[in-house]
Amino acid sequence: MSPSAEAEMDGNLLMASLLFGSIGLGMLMYGKKAGRPVPLFAGLGLMMIPYFIPNLLILTIVCCILTSLPWVLRHA
Repeated sequence: MSPSAEAEMDGNLLMASLLFGSIGLGMLMYGKKAGRPVPLFAGLGLMMIPYFIPNLLILTIVCCILTSLPWVLRHA
């Protein structure tokens, strides 16, 4: 595989993935312990989404929406 064909990893993208993955792990553990499906699946999504979105801006927007989803649905 040539070097130009490999995906280049940005340090900012790596840090954002680590941040949102950690938040997702916390939400997943909370959702499992409390028996609440919305935080459980939002946490699972936060841990999986960074693997599929290579753009930092789009990743941040999607993960912020997923992070706020349990609180929005709780007050709806």
